Amino acid sequence: MPPKAKAPAKGGKPPKKEKVFHPDSRKAGQLARNALRKGKLGNLRTKRTKKASTLLELYAFFHAALPPDGDALTLPQLHTIAHAWVARNDAALAEEQAARRKGRPKSPREVRIEERRLREQETYRTGMEIPDLTDPSTLARFRKWDVSSIGYAHLLRFVRISSALPDVIALSRAPAAGAEPEEDGDDEEEAPELLDEMDQT
Repeated sequence: MPPKAKAPAKGGKPPKKEKVFHPDSRKAGQLARNALRKGKLGNLRTKRTKKASTLLELYAFFHAALPPDGDALTLPQLHTIAHAWVARNDAALAEEQAARRKGRPKSPREVRIEERRLREQETYRTGMEIPDLTDPSTLARFRKWDVSSIGYAHLLRFVRISSALPDVIALSRAPAAGAEPEEDGDDEEEAPELLDEMDQT
């Protein structure tokens, strides 16, 4: 004789049965869409966080490379820092290569360093966006930044430089409204020409 089901305790509610939906039902489709949407949103948040972290690392490198005082930087000085940024992991890469015995596959760390270097080289070749440290007001703001939050970046003026066009600097992003006084607008008129020159190359 099968055992009798236990009766719920006095005053207690019987446990709710879990609802089961037919795979082809409207409700099952709705649940599947919601799960997919949550997954996509989670991936987007992860990508945004990773991108912000990478940008902060780049800005922190330029911040650390600034001379302790002095006037605005020149375009060649910006390229010097950019070259150093791309090559910053070369010593670690050389160590990994030296430690690898002949005929052995690359270590995961060596692969990661090489892939990152290639990505950053390509970014620099096609146009790296950095704070405009040739502009005195942007330089002054950049010096005050502790480079701990990406939100401060909207106060800065950004330019794009390229290893393929070392003599060209193009305005890519102006500071947020009210972040700096209005100027004569020469830079804003010149920027499209510089960007066109980069696109034609």
